[in-house]
Amino acid sequence: MTVPALSLWKGQTAHARYVPFERRFAYKIAMIDIDIDRLDEADAQTPFFSIDRRGLFSFHRKDHGDRIDVPLRPWAEHMFAQADVALNGGAIRLVTFPRHLLYRFAPISLWYGYGPEGDLRGIIYEVNNTFGESHSYVAAVSRDRSRHVADKAFHVSPFFDVTGTYRFTLRQPDVRLGVVVESLKDDVRLHMANITARRVAATPSALLRTAVSMPLSTIGVTIGIHWQAFLLWMRGAKYRSKPKPPANGATIAVETACDLPRVVKDAA
Repeated sequence: MTVPALSLWKGQTAHARYVPFERRFAYKIAMIDIDIDRLDEADAQTPFFSIDRRGLFSFHRKDHGDRIDVPLRPWAEHMFAQADVALNGGAIRLVTFPRHLLYRFAPISLWYGYGPEGDLRGIIYEVNNTFGESHSYVAAVSRDRSRHVADKAFHVSPFFDVTGTYRFTLRQPDVRLGVVVESLKDDVRLHMANITARRVAATPSALLRTAVSMPLSTIGVTIGIHWQAFLLWMRGAKYRSKPKPPANGATIAVETACDLPRVVKDAA
Protein backbone atom coordinates (compact mmCIF):
# COMPACT_ATOMS: atom_id res chain seq x y z
CA MET A 1 0.00 0.00 0.00
CA THR A 2 1.37 3.42 -0.98
CA VAL A 3 1.55 5.88 1.90
CA PRO A 4 0.17 9.33 1.02
CA ALA A 5 2.74 12.05 0.45
CA LEU A 6 1.11 14.05 3.25
CA SER A 7 -0.76 13.06 6.40
CA LEU A 8 -1.52 14.61 9.78
CA TRP A 9 -0.72 13.71 13.36
CA LYS A 10 -3.19 15.03 15.95
CA GLY A 11 -2.58 14.61 19.66
CA GLN A 12 -0.86 16.36 22.53
CA THR A 13 2.49 17.23 24.01
CA ALA A 14 3.09 16.97 27.75
CA HIS A 15 5.95 18.46 29.77
CA ALA A 16 7.16 17.77 33.30
CA ARG A 17 9.86 19.71 35.12
CA TYR A 18 11.36 18.13 38.25
CA VAL A 19 13.94 20.65 39.54
CA PRO A 20 14.21 22.92 41.44
CA PHE A 21 10.44 22.42 41.77
CA GLU A 22 7.88 20.30 39.98
CA ARG A 23 5.63 21.64 37.25
CA ARG A 24 3.54 19.84 34.62
CA PHE A 25 1.45 21.00 31.68
CA ALA A 26 0.04 19.66 28.40
CA TYR A 27 -1.65 21.04 25.30
CA LYS A 28 -3.07 19.83 22.00
CA ILE A 29 -0.95 19.85 18.85
CA ALA A 30 -1.23 19.08 15.14
CA MET A 31 1.77 18.06 13.03
CA ILE A 32 2.32 17.05 9.42
CA ASP A 33 4.02 13.91 8.10
CA ILE A 34 5.50 14.56 4.66
CA ASP A 35 7.59 12.56 2.20
CA ILE A 36 10.42 14.95 1.27
CA ASP A 37 10.76 13.33 -2.19
CA ARG A 38 7.07 13.85 -3.01
CA LEU A 39 6.52 17.50 -2.20
CA ASP A 40 4.70 18.15 -5.49
CA GLU A 41 2.20 15.41 -4.59
CA ALA A 42 1.71 16.89 -1.13
CA ASP A 43 1.17 20.32 -2.68
CA ALA A 44 -1.60 18.95 -4.92
CA GLN A 45 -3.24 16.78 -2.26
CA THR A 46 -5.46 19.47 -0.71
CA PRO A 47 -6.18 23.15 -1.40
CA PHE A 48 -5.55 24.01 2.25
CA PHE A 49 -1.90 22.94 2.21
CA SER A 50 0.89 24.34 0.06
CA ILE A 51 4.63 23.99 -0.53
CA ASP A 52 6.90 27.06 -0.41
CA ARG A 53 4.04 29.53 -0.63
CA ARG A 54 1.39 31.01 1.61
CA GLY A 55 -1.61 28.96 2.62
CA LEU A 56 -3.81 27.98 5.52
CA PHE A 57 -1.11 25.40 6.30
CA SER A 58 2.19 25.19 4.44
CA PHE A 59 5.63 23.62 4.36
CA HIS A 60 8.72 25.60 3.35
CA ARG A 61 12.01 23.92 2.52
CA LYS A 62 13.98 26.82 4.01
CA ASP A 63 12.57 26.04 7.47
CA HIS A 64 14.59 22.80 7.64
CA GLY A 65 17.98 21.30 6.93
CA ASP A 66 20.84 23.75 6.53
CA ARG A 67 18.32 26.57 5.83
CA ILE A 68 20.56 27.92 3.06
CA ASP A 69 20.60 26.18 -0.29
CA VAL A 70 21.22 22.45 0.17
CA PRO A 71 18.18 20.38 -0.93
CA LEU A 72 16.51 18.45 1.87
CA ARG A 73 17.44 14.91 0.83
CA PRO A 74 21.21 15.46 0.41
CA TRP A 75 21.25 17.27 3.76
CA ALA A 76 19.40 14.42 5.49
CA GLU A 77 21.56 11.73 3.87
CA HIS A 78 24.69 13.59 4.99
CA MET A 79 23.33 13.69 8.54
CA PHE A 80 22.41 9.99 8.51
CA ALA A 81 25.85 9.08 7.16
CA GLN A 82 27.44 10.61 10.26
CA ALA A 83 25.65 7.91 12.27
CA ASP A 84 26.62 5.21 9.72
CA VAL A 85 23.04 5.00 8.46
CA ALA A 86 22.69 4.15 4.75
CA LEU A 87 19.20 4.45 3.28
CA ASN A 88 20.09 3.15 -0.19
CA GLY A 89 17.43 5.28 -1.80
CA GLY A 90 14.70 4.58 0.76
CA ALA A 91 12.08 7.12 1.74
CA ILE A 92 12.64 10.00 4.14
CA ARG A 93 9.58 11.29 5.96
CA LEU A 94 9.58 14.46 8.03
CA VAL A 95 7.21 14.93 10.97
CA THR A 96 7.06 18.58 11.94
CA PHE A 97 4.86 21.56 12.75
CA PRO A 98 3.62 23.27 9.57
CA ARG A 99 3.37 26.96 9.03
CA HIS A 100 -0.12 28.15 9.95
CA LEU A 101 -0.94 31.18 7.82
CA LEU A 102 2.35 33.12 8.10
CA TYR A 103 3.70 31.77 11.39
CA ARG A 104 5.84 28.74 12.07
CA PHE A 105 7.86 27.37 14.98
CA ALA A 106 8.80 23.73 15.53
CA PRO A 107 10.51 22.88 18.84
CA ILE A 108 11.34 19.48 17.36
CA SER A 109 11.12 17.89 13.92
CA LEU A 110 11.57 14.17 13.33
CA TRP A 111 13.26 12.85 10.18
CA TYR A 112 12.54 9.14 9.68
CA GLY A 113 14.94 7.43 7.27
CA TYR A 114 13.84 4.14 5.69
CA GLY A 115 15.55 1.44 3.66
CA PRO A 116 14.26 0.35 0.22
CA GLU A 117 12.01 -2.29 1.83
CA GLY A 118 10.41 0.19 4.21
CA ASP A 119 12.49 -0.72 7.27
CA LEU A 120 13.23 2.23 9.57
CA ARG A 121 17.01 2.67 9.71
CA GLY A 122 17.64 6.08 11.22
CA ILE A 123 16.18 9.11 12.94
CA ILE A 124 17.17 12.77 13.05
CA TYR A 125 15.86 14.71 16.03
CA GLU A 126 16.04 18.28 14.68
CA VAL A 127 15.76 20.58 17.71
CA ASN A 128 15.03 24.31 17.40
CA ASN A 129 15.07 27.07 19.99
CA THR A 130 13.19 30.36 20.03
CA PHE A 131 16.34 32.24 18.95
CA GLY A 132 16.15 30.81 15.43
CA GLU A 133 18.94 28.27 16.02
CA SER A 134 18.86 24.55 15.24
CA HIS A 135 20.82 21.43 16.13
CA SER A 136 20.31 17.80 15.14
CA TYR A 137 20.78 14.61 17.14
CA VAL A 138 21.22 11.67 14.74
CA ALA A 139 20.90 7.96 15.50
CA ALA A 140 20.60 4.54 13.92
CA VAL A 141 17.39 2.58 14.56
CA SER A 142 17.30 -1.22 14.74
CA ARG A 143 14.22 -1.90 16.88
CA ASP A 144 10.49 -1.22 16.76
CA ARG A 145 10.94 0.82 19.92
CA SER A 146 14.34 2.44 20.34
CA ARG A 147 16.08 4.53 22.96
CA HIS A 148 18.92 6.91 22.12
CA VAL A 149 21.31 8.75 24.43
CA ALA A 150 23.36 11.81 23.48
CA ASP A 151 25.34 14.50 25.24
CA LYS A 152 23.39 17.74 25.37
CA ALA A 153 25.02 20.16 22.93
CA PHE A 154 22.48 22.88 22.27
CA HIS A 155 20.75 25.65 24.24
CA VAL A 156 16.99 25.19 24.42
CA SER A 157 15.82 26.56 27.78
CA PRO A 158 17.25 29.52 29.73
CA PHE A 159 16.50 27.56 32.90
CA PHE A 160 18.82 24.63 32.14
CA ASP A 161 22.56 24.49 31.50
CA VAL A 162 23.89 22.96 28.29
CA THR A 163 25.25 20.03 30.28
CA GLY A 164 24.14 16.47 30.93
CA THR A 165 22.46 14.14 28.45
CA TYR A 166 19.30 13.69 26.45
CA ARG A 167 17.51 10.38 26.33
CA PHE A 168 15.14 9.93 23.40
CA THR A 169 12.59 7.10 23.35
CA LEU A 170 10.98 6.47 19.98
CA ARG A 171 8.31 4.11 18.69
CA GLN A 172 8.08 3.51 14.98
CA PRO A 173 5.16 5.53 13.59
CA ASP A 174 2.24 3.58 12.17
CA VAL A 175 -1.23 4.66 13.24
CA ARG A 176 0.27 6.09 16.44
CA LEU A 177 3.18 8.43 17.06
CA GLY A 178 5.15 8.35 20.30
CA VAL A 179 8.30 10.25 21.27
CA VAL A 180 9.75 10.98 24.72
CA VAL A 181 12.67 13.34 25.37
CA GLU A 182 14.24 13.33 28.84
CA SER A 183 16.92 15.72 30.10
CA LEU A 184 19.28 14.04 32.58
CA LYS A 185 22.20 15.18 34.70
CA ASP A 186 24.18 13.00 37.11
CA ASP A 187 21.54 10.26 36.79
CA VAL A 188 18.79 12.67 37.84
CA ARG A 189 15.90 13.43 35.52
CA LEU A 190 15.46 17.20 35.23
CA HIS A 191 12.78 17.47 32.57
CA MET A 192 10.62 15.29 30.35
CA ALA A 193 8.62 16.11 27.23
CA ASN A 194 6.58 13.75 25.10
CA ILE A 195 4.44 13.74 21.99
CA THR A 196 1.58 11.27 21.52
CA ALA A 197 -0.63 11.45 18.45
CA ARG A 198 -2.76 9.46 16.02
CA ARG A 199 -2.50 9.56 12.25
CA VAL A 200 -5.26 11.38 10.36
CA ALA A 201 -5.69 11.62 6.60
CA ALA A 202 -4.81 15.10 5.32
CA THR A 203 -8.16 15.78 3.69
CA PRO A 204 -9.54 19.29 3.16
CA SER A 205 -12.10 18.74 5.92
CA ALA A 206 -9.44 17.48 8.35
CA LEU A 207 -7.30 20.56 7.77
CA LEU A 208 -10.29 22.87 8.19
CA ARG A 209 -11.27 21.12 11.42
CA THR A 210 -7.70 21.50 12.65
CA ALA A 211 -7.72 25.22 11.87
CA VAL A 212 -11.04 25.68 13.70
CA SER A 213 -10.39 23.42 16.70
CA MET A 214 -6.76 24.49 17.17
CA PRO A 215 -6.55 28.02 15.72
CA LEU A 216 -3.31 28.64 17.62
CA SER A 217 -1.81 25.25 16.81
CA THR A 218 1.50 26.78 15.68
CA ILE A 219 1.84 30.18 17.30
CA GLY A 220 0.29 28.64 20.41
CA VAL A 221 3.43 26.52 20.83
CA THR A 222 5.56 29.67 21.06
CA ILE A 223 3.06 31.43 23.32
CA GLY A 224 3.02 28.39 25.59
CA ILE A 225 6.82 28.24 25.77
CA HIS A 226 7.10 31.89 26.79
CA TRP A 227 4.19 31.67 29.23
CA GLN A 228 5.67 28.66 30.99
CA ALA A 229 9.07 30.40 31.09
CA PHE A 230 7.43 33.42 32.72
CA LEU A 231 5.79 31.21 35.35
CA LEU A 232 9.13 29.53 36.09
CA TRP A 233 10.83 32.91 36.41
CA MET A 234 8.08 34.09 38.79
CA ARG A 235 8.72 31.05 40.97
CA GLY A 236 12.41 31.88 41.18
CA ALA A 237 13.99 29.58 38.61
CA LYS A 238 17.55 30.66 37.83
CA TYR A 239 17.91 32.33 34.42
CA ARG A 240 20.94 31.44 32.27
CA SER A 241 22.23 33.49 29.36
CA LYS A 242 22.27 31.86 25.94
CA PRO A 243 25.69 30.50 24.94
CA LYS A 244 26.95 30.40 21.37
CA PRO A 245 25.51 27.52 19.33
CA PRO A 246 27.83 24.56 18.66
CA ALA A 247 30.03 24.79 15.57
CA ASN A 248 29.01 21.29 14.49
CA GLY A 249 25.39 21.03 13.41
CA ALA A 250 24.97 17.41 14.49
CA THR A 251 25.54 15.21 17.54
CA ILE A 252 25.50 11.43 17.26
CA ALA A 253 23.13 9.64 19.63
CA VAL A 254 23.84 6.06 20.72
CA GLU A 255 21.07 3.47 20.51
CA THR A 256 20.31 1.43 23.63
CA ALA A 257 17.64 -1.18 24.36
CA CYS A 258 14.40 0.08 25.86
CA ASP A 259 14.19 -2.93 28.15
CA LEU A 260 17.42 -2.07 29.98
CA PRO A 261 16.97 -1.04 33.63
CA ARG A 262 16.45 2.68 34.09
CA VAL A 263 19.38 4.00 36.10
CA VAL A 264 18.04 7.51 36.52
CA LYS A 265 15.94 8.84 39.35
CA ASP A 266 13.65 11.81 39.59
CA ALA A 267 14.87 14.72 41.65
CA ALA A 268 13.77 14.57 45.25
